[in-house]
This record gives sequence, C-alpha cells and structure tokens, in this order.
Amino acid sequence: QVQLVESGGGLVQAGGSLRLSCAASGGTFSAYVMGWFRQAPGKEREFVATIVSGSYTYYTDSVKGRFIISRDNTKNTLYLQMNSLKPEDTALYYCAASQRGYSVSGSVYDYWGRGTQVTVSS
Repeated sequence: QVQLVESGGGLVQAGGSLRLSCAASGGTFSAYVMGWFRQAPGKEREFVATIVSGSYTYYTDSVKGRFIISRDNTKNTLYLQMNSLKPEDTALYYCAASQRGYSVSGSVYDYWGRGTQVTVSS
C-alpha cells in the first residue's frame, strides 16, 4: 500500500511559478509510474503529466513547455514545476502511482493523494 501526500500548492498571480511535491511512503517508489492529474471546479479530472522511472515523460498539450515533471527516487518524491501559470491552471492537483504502466487514464493508477490546491489569479 502506497501513501501519497501532495504539498506546494497556493495562490499565485498569472505568469508566476509553483513547485508541487508528492511524498510517497509504504512502497517501492522507483517501481511505480507516477502521474499528476488535476480537477477544476465543475469539471472532470484531467491528466497533466506522467513520468516513468528514469527519464521518460509525457504531458498534456496545454502544459507542454510550461510544466516539468520529475522524480527523485532516493527521496521517494515526485515533483511538478509549474511555470508561466495561467488562470485556467487553477485546480486541485493530485499525484498518483501506477503499477500497471504508463497511461493518461486515471483508471490505470492504483494510488492517489488527497490533492493540493493551486489558484492562479488574473
């Protein structure tokens, strides 16, 4: 059983930056594909980015060139560096872990954190 705890959210002005972290415990972190998802009020949860152990990454089109996903397997921590933030990035951001491989579908991820709120003001 993997426990995931996100942190680093907050209120930022458009054009600003935030770095989210996701601390994992209770499992072999390096063995999991990790992902970030987000859910805005009144909208469905959507995929943001994923990283396989190592360096393979994949992003949804709306964040390409602005967000960077990374992981430190020695610290059991996942990161999401968010730059050039826009009001439409406002959402509750979740990290998730998959034992079943890389996917943009949340149904493939087995473990989820409770989320950290990101609010971008215009």
